Amino acid sequence: MSEKILVVDDEPRVVRLVSTVLEAVGYQVIAAASGEPAIEMVALEQPDLVLLDILLPRSPDGYEVCRRIREFSEVPVIMLTAKAQESDVVHGFDVGADDYLTKPFSAKELVARVKAVLRRTQRPEEAVTATLTCGELEINFARRAVKVRGERVSLTRTEYALLRQLALNANRVMLHQDLLTTVWGPEYRDDIDYLRAYIRYLRRKLEAEPSNPRYIVTLPGIGYMLACPEGEEAAD
Repeated sequence: MSEKILVVDDEPRVVRLVSTVLEAVGYQVIAAASGEPAIEMVALEQPDLVLLDILLPRSPDGYEVCRRIREFSEVPVIMLTAKAQESDVVHGFDVGADDYLTKPFSAKELVARVKAVLRRTQRPEEAVTATLTCGELEINFARRAVKVRGERVSLTRTEYALLRQLALNANRVMLHQDLLTTVWGPEYRDDIDYLRAYIRYLRRKLEAEPSNPRYIVTLPGIGYMLACPEGEEAAD
């Protein structure tokens, strides 16, 4: 059975365009024009992915819809935005979005993003049972749990996937392209600004001083590394 996608947008033209494109490549499409019906449809229809416009005509807006969906569902959410300002992207990540797509977008870009998000959210992770301790940062891979200074840190699915990839390669430099390809998919290989936005937001959650990071270190023009002080890195 093909995946079911819920499109939440108040513009009929956008809904028709998205539906035509996605149905042409084999997806089922259902639609809602505002927030409350969208939340109900996620609960009742259990779609495999949600395309969610930020600027909905009535309350709740897209951010609030995503936040409320996250109270009961892990369905992947791609936010649709008319302008990809960093504040919009960060807010979307904060409420649990998995990706964003800037209007206007091409049919090719839409399909590529949908396929990439479905692929990375549905693929099983290889078995990893160790707990990595890196200074005051602790990552329990089996439980997908992250603590800093003993306090649990709430990460979105994609934030955790990025941190996990850095942690599995602790004290080794991860190239921009390798991180983007592994965490998001080959379609994102050259989207370095996208990676930078996620790194900034991850630092805000993990670092005592995000502007002077201790753990997630930048190697300008090359990539990032999870730096574990020598003698402090341990895995069980």
